[in-house]
Amino acid sequence: MQSRLQTASSVLEFRFNKQRVRLISQDCHLQDHSQAFVYWMSRDQRVQDNWAFLYAQRLALKQKLPLHVCFCLAPCFLGATIRHYDFMLRGLEEVAEECEKLHIPFHLLLGLPKDVLPAFVQAHSIGGIVTDFSPLLHHTQWVKDVQDGLPKQVPFVQVDAHNIVPCWIASDKQEYGARTIRHKIHDRLPHFLTEFPPVICHPYPSNIQAEPVDWNACRAGLQVDRSVKEVSWAKPGTASGLTMLQSFISQRLPYFGSDRNNPNKDALSNLSPWFHFGQVSVQRAILEVQKHRSRYPDSVANFVEEAVVRRELADNFCFYNKNYDKLEGAYDWAQTTLRLHAKDKRPHLYSLEQLESGKTHDPLWNAAQMQMVQEGKMHGFLRMYWAKKILEWTRSPEEALEFAIYLNDRFQLDGRDPNGYVGCMWSICGIHDQGWAEREIFGKIRYMNYAGCKRKFDVAEFERKYSPAD
Repeated sequence: MQSRLQTASSVLEFRFNKQRVRLISQDCHLQDHSQAFVYWMSRDQRVQDNWAFLYAQRLALKQKLPLHVCFCLAPCFLGATIRHYDFMLRGLEEVAEECEKLHIPFHLLLGLPKDVLPAFVQAHSIGGIVTDFSPLLHHTQWVKDVQDGLPKQVPFVQVDAHNIVPCWIASDKQEYGARTIRHKIHDRLPHFLTEFPPVICHPYPSNIQAEPVDWNACRAGLQVDRSVKEVSWAKPGTASGLTMLQSFISQRLPYFGSDRNNPNKDALSNLSPWFHFGQVSVQRAILEVQKHRSRYPDSVANFVEEAVVRRELADNFCFYNKNYDKLEGAYDWAQTTLRLHAKDKRPHLYSLEQLESGKTHDPLWNAAQMQMVQEGKMHGFLRMYWAKKILEWTRSPEEALEFAIYLNDRFQLDGRDPNGYVGCMWSICGIHDQGWAEREIFGKIRYMNYAGCKRKFDVAEFERKYSPAD
């Protein structure tokens, strides 16, 4: 907060980069009878370090109007379980408390955005809406549905508060891989990688009071699978996420450069759940980590590569390729090679149930699956091996991709994320990769095997830690 206040006393005194913003509606003019502004929070579930929240407050401060935050809670969502919903709701509970302290009413609207948000806007004479950005199809459809339901004269804008370089600025096309987007991002980082101003106590009170949220009743009303339990290692909310960031910097960053690909070493940031739910800003993480560049240059450079370049590459793929979770989204060479080898004899065939239970012949794969089931995360190196084996052990590339995405989204805390879709597409369909020596089943898709893993790390040690119960 000291850094934010040193940057500006409020967002009104800050030179906001308008390239972060794009107009959704046709009209951009505020109506005379407007009573307030709304920030429709969706992907970025935090108060501070949130460019969408800041832009909404900037508009409200300029017009001397109240500001409201709305979050639309769907009772079920793309197979999300209580593990995901609990993490999200506990984080939103923290958001609501922080908003109250800042005199910004927080409204939890129960239902799909198209069913609840336009009605809220019309009932309260809301003058304009700001929302955050996601490249995924469901969010794109939500934005379109809300736009269709809004009065035509209500301005509606979107701010990319998730990426450091806004997705539509980083590139205007689907990039082939990290090597083609890397320089585009690094060239633009000086313009976007700035400190944040603070979201301040809002000086214009509203006569629209937020209804108190019964969080327990919200949980009870969810239509979700409750068999996938919450995890103990990851405490939801921005405060816990920033604590995890500080522990990474002080304890694991020194070893990130050398040990990040060893599943037996505690060298990763472990920040992906907080990044996924938008409870911690990637930009904040980079600002803090870069302070240690002189001490740990390799670790910092590798963290920037993974947290910025690779993460923004995933958003780029999902934004410009609407088949981001299908074989049809792969490059032509990959589709061709996979189809040529689709009928190749598989050494093993497993059902979804066998895979979910970690009941294969491969003890390393089973251990990786159990880590994901038990902890809601899988080490990044093993995510690649895990998905490639699913291609080897299922009836077709289409089934492999379907199973991998299902298992990832069911158990990983960061499921239903561009990173997850791209991870599965890289492993199974060669996205952001090149063709390799041709072999059975895989064709020209990069191959990984058990012997290769044994050369990388102590496989037996990992297997002992996560072996499934018989």
